[in-house]
Amino acid sequence: MAEHNTHDTAPDKEFDFTIEAVILLVLSAFMLIFGMLLFAIHTGALPYTPDSTYGLFLVIVSLQVITMGKTPFGDVRRSWFVIIIGIAAAVIGMGACFVPGTLSAIVRVLVGVILAAGGAVLLIRLFLRREKAAAWLKIPGILRHITLSSALVYIMAFLLGLVTLLPAITTDTLTAILLLTDGASLLYLAWSIWTLEKVYPKRLEPAGPKRSHRSFLSRDAPLPLTTAILIFVGVLLAFLAVLLVPVNLGTLPFSPDGQLGLLLVIMAIQVLAMGETPVGQFRRSRALVLLGLAFAALGIFSCIVPGILTDNLRVMLGLLNLAGGIIPLLLRFYPLLQQMRNPPAVPVPIPRPLKNLLITQTMLNCVGILFGVSMLLPGVIPGMVTAAILFCNGLLLLVLAYILSALPSSG
Repeated sequence: MAEHNTHDTAPDKEFDFTIEAVILLVLSAFMLIFGMLLFAIHTGALPYTPDSTYGLFLVIVSLQVITMGKTPFGDVRRSWFVIIIGIAAAVIGMGACFVPGTLSAIVRVLVGVILAAGGAVLLIRLFLRREKAAAWLKIPGILRHITLSSALVYIMAFLLGLVTLLPAITTDTLTAILLLTDGASLLYLAWSIWTLEKVYPKRLEPAGPKRSHRSFLSRDAPLPLTTAILIFVGVLLAFLAVLLVPVNLGTLPFSPDGQLGLLLVIMAIQVLAMGETPVGQFRRSRALVLLGLAFAALGIFSCIVPGILTDNLRVMLGLLNLAGGIIPLLLRFYPLLQQMRNPPAVPVPIPRPLKNLLITQTMLNCVGILFGVSMLLPGVIPGMVTAAILFCNGLLLLVLAYILSALPSSG
């Protein structure tokens, strides 16, 4: 897990992408890569795994729900009920990525309904507000771009939903063209939203009065982005660990390409949204954004096309986990060793919450090293041991999310 210390890189422009623009950017990359690959898949030049393809899309959409309360049918209040629905959808998508063949029909229909119904609902809402949309279209600048890009994305989502639910109504070539058009529309919308948020920055609204009579599920979930993603990744790793038990017993099939691809895409979102890398947190410079996009592209390719990048991605993720465990440990304990050699005249006590944070991060680093070794030596480390490592990693991430949420806010 990446630490929360910022390292300075070469002087370069910092990209202040919001999580909404990041997820739209990753969805755009997904559609564009899928569209380009579909031409070769149609001719039989490349293999294709529909389960992990649909599963990855479902996971990305669910992450949007969990982090922002933005659903395919529009914005909703981000209550704990919405968070749970998002996690449930993510688990279904993860299951499709990890275990091929068991959820094929479910994820295809679910993705089709999300695209078709979501696109139709958003188009109807745009039509009902046609006076406002018409007024925005008359204003040169970003409001016009937002209206046009939104309408394009809604139309393409509806068409792709129909194709997903009724694949016989079109050809692979036409589907590829629709995917490429949708990818370009999502990229246009991501740029429009990023520009809009710079021109009209959002102001923090004062929190409304707390309503104690609300049930837990209906209460707002005040999860910061870092905490929401920690919970998401913790659930992902714990669920993967549970699935690896029957996989190692030979009772379930398993897709290493879906696993590696999904992990890479989640890593890419962390890089693009927060500057979080396996070896620490950095400014979101041009180089870091390109690194995040490269991670996303490799992960998307692995989920769509199995068997080509498997070994290379396993080694890469293994090395990243090793580095992500060893480097933070060295950075954390070297100053402590220096302090032990030259102790201060008056010892400075460490507050209990900070001590718990350091212990949890240290345990995460150690587990990350073990996970990296298990990926580099898949035939040497038993599968059940890898499952236990992943389960511990997932639980520790959930503990870290709890500790961070309990720390006093710095803002």
